[in-house]
Amino acid sequence: MIREPRVSKVSLSPRLPVRPLLAMMTALALAACASAPVPTFDLSAPGNFTARGAGSGQMVVPIPTALAALDTEKILVEPAPGQITYLGDAQWGDRLPALLQARMIQAFENGSKLRRVARPGDGITAEYQLNIDIRTFGVRVENGTSTAVVELSAKIIGNAAGRILAAQVFSARVPVATVNGPSVAAALDAASNQVLVEIVRWASVRF
Repeated sequence: MIREPRVSKVSLSPRLPVRPLLAMMTALALAACASAPVPTFDLSAPGNFTARGAGSGQMVVPIPTALAALDTEKILVEPAPGQITYLGDAQWGDRLPALLQARMIQAFENGSKLRRVARPGDGITAEYQLNIDIRTFGVRVENGTSTAVVELSAKIIGNAAGRILAAQVFSARVPVATVNGPSVAAALDAASNQVLVEIVRWASVRF
């Protein structure tokens, strides 16, 4: 009697354990989410206005000062008094102080037409310096209503005397219909434009 040879079955596609496979799939999904770009927004410089100049002096605008909560690309939201958070679906194109410095200088160029304002280190001999402190720049939620609030403190310094020649706080508020990236960025841009126009007009008659 001839016995038939035994044939061993070999699996060509071994199965992975379920738990490691699920862990791998979860890691891939998280990596895909983490790599999704955050929508980026910019601030504009007001251009459709005029400001009267008083003299021929030159002025520099350093990068504005700000607390750490505002010295970032993130867009700040205050959901309640004393609470700070940030929009998860939006960011500025640069750190807020650097962005405001650029738009402030452009606002002077657009409105006063004097073109006598520059950054420190641009090679001009400036008689004046405009110091800006960012007090508030974000969305404030109060009694269920969301508002874009921009508040800047401005000081004109006489470089020769080293003293404050003029100082004032400027603020603007614009309603926010929906707290999302496009709506918040648009409202903050509108509020920022109002404040920049006021600062340019205020400062232009003083140098």
